[in-house]
Amino acid sequence: MLIEDFNTLVPAGGASRRAFVRTAVGSGFAAAVLPVAAQTIKTDSTGLVAGEVTIPVGDFKMPAYRAAPAQRANAPLVLVVSEIFGVHEYIADVARRFAKAGYYAVAPELFVRQGDASSYGEIAKLIAEVISKVPDEQVMKDLDATVAWARGQGAGTGAVGVTGFCWGGRITWLYAAHQPAVKAGVAWYGRLVGNSTALTPKHPVDVAGALHAPVLGLYGAADTGIPLDTVEKMKAALAAGNAAAKKSEFVVYPEAPHAFHADYRPSYRKEAADDGWKRAVAWFKAHGVA
Repeated sequence: MLIEDFNTLVPAGGASRRAFVRTAVGSGFAAAVLPVAAQTIKTDSTGLVAGEVTIPVGDFKMPAYRAAPAQRANAPLVLVVSEIFGVHEYIADVARRFAKAGYYAVAPELFVRQGDASSYGEIAKLIAEVISKVPDEQVMKDLDATVAWARGQGAGTGAVGVTGFCWGGRITWLYAAHQPAVKAGVAWYGRLVGNSTALTPKHPVDVAGALHAPVLGLYGAADTGIPLDTVEKMKAALAAGNAAAKKSEFVVYPEAPHAFHADYRPSYRKEAADDGWKRAVAWFKAHGVA
């Protein structure tokens, strides 16, 4: 996992740390990212149905954040997969941005069985005690359950899109290889290679050739945690894969660091973030998630 220095973050308007602490799914920010930066984007929920929901996964009740157009039936479904900090305000805002663009967006809390990612103030401890204990198999099942729930709530019954950031970027690649209903994925600076373990047996480079849907990879050349040689390895694996793999693409922003879309962090790069967002929406539409 990638660890960055959050000490340079400045709270918007001088607000206190307490004002930003998350109290419910999609509200406030995870403790590890406080205080948040002044440039943080806030998307309103006017015209949307938005807020916390509960998704059944067998006998387990998984919390999630849902945002959808209030006046559009059968809106196409987009899964939003969080970074290691869980579904805090930034991820909820991304869901609202998709909803404003006409999508039924759902961001499930995928770490909740292992612990409360929002409560950890130390990133290293969060990774060791929560994130490293989350099995990929569990995540795939939780996302499958999210798709089934969303369809039951009126989301489009056809194509599914999936997008994710950092940890969620890696999951985006994996889910595009797992779920046949996925028709397009957008992975934001997700790790591409890694060691095989019992909980993480495969990584994107290992499943690249068997994607069910093309994935757009949005990466930063200045990302010290994801070397460009791993991007090249992934490109080679995609080129040797099936039709969906061959249709996948990468955009690498020359001066962008890791987490360049995260507007609540000092790593935010507006030009790259805005361009990536336009490409993401266009990618979904081009591949039938519209």
